[in-house]
Amino acid sequence: MTAFPRKAIAYLVINEKQRIAAIKDEVWELNLDQIESGTGKILEKKLTKISELGPSTHPFSAGTVLYSKLRPYLNKVVVADDDGYSTTELVPLRCDPAQVLPEYLAYYLRSPEFLSFAHTVVSGAKMPRMVMSEFWMYKIPLPPISEQRRIAAILDKADALRAKRREAVAKLDQLLQSVFMEMFGDETDASVTVADITASETAMRTGPFGSQLLHSEFVDSGIAVLGIDNAVSNKFAWGKPRYITEQKYAKLSRYRVLPGDVLITIMGTCGRCAVVPEDIPLAINTKHLCCISLDRSKCEPEFLHSYFLMHPVARNYLESRAKGAIMSGLNMGIIKELPIALPTIERQRQFVAIKMQLGQQQARSESQLARLEHLFAAIQDQAFSGTL
Repeated sequence: MTAFPRKAIAYLVINEKQRIAAIKDEVWELNLDQIESGTGKILEKKLTKISELGPSTHPFSAGTVLYSKLRPYLNKVVVADDDGYSTTELVPLRCDPAQVLPEYLAYYLRSPEFLSFAHTVVSGAKMPRMVMSEFWMYKIPLPPISEQRRIAAILDKADALRAKRREAVAKLDQLLQSVFMEMFGDETDASVTVADITASETAMRTGPFGSQLLHSEFVDSGIAVLGIDNAVSNKFAWGKPRYITEQKYAKLSRYRVLPGDVLITIMGTCGRCAVVPEDIPLAINTKHLCCISLDRSKCEPEFLHSYFLMHPVARNYLESRAKGAIMSGLNMGIIKELPIALPTIERQRQFVAIKMQLGQQQARSESQLARLEHLFAAIQDQAFSGTL
């Protein structure tokens, strides 16, 4: 074990900036948003004229490991495959090739062990940053360069399997959107609004406001309370457990969530959508959600869910009424008036059948991905403990 060797892993010097400027007019400018969490994958490359680079950038060369000291829990670490410039929130680590293989170092910095350490040495509440004095003193396993190369090659192969499975999951999402747009994308003449397809005049509701439901009234078990976290991924998922007593539910029963209801987030991360599953236990929703019970003879919940997320009429409507960058102005009145180019119930059900089939395939792919993630973490643990 050794601390990060300052001589082997050091900041780039000013000569690097002069070298890059001498051979290039445009350079790769890298920021945190271009790095995928946990994988070391570059999502996009942005070219910028050197004369237009901001003052808060520094150069890096191909083979440099770039580590995000801002919000290190996001686990953004990458090995540069070209020269470029990065924001100062990315720490460039230049490796002595005789001592440190960049790919080995990057894998270690993305490992669960190092991520656990990073959680304990941050400063700042709103925008936590790695305490760099602790970073430089952290001891890493540094076997001979030949062993580092062997470990990196094994992790490369395991990582490639994860990447292929992620790609398969993403392609299923894209396929569903393609099917929806093929079936309904050209239909832009809105015939009804959301209010027209609800089960009754009171079938749209938001949760209790103000003193109707206080945080102090949540208990450890009882009647479930649904919030933003249950719909934020655009599919129903159990998030932070929140419950109220049966006595409290008796006063708030008008906010009950039913199987097949469509949820849309109206506060915080707005415009996200989910369909309540058939096996939902007794539950209510908070004020952060608009809950819609549909007339199922007019509209299928899974169709409306996809319509909210994919149809250009719905997207343009919501975006035109958004207040702020995250749709902070959504409310029940806006959603009631949302125009719908409503196809026949038969065509809706045809789409829903396809959606259910693709959903089953996606569930299998996500389960396989979860197993691969677990396997990869186990291989990392063996690799860096010297037992691989």
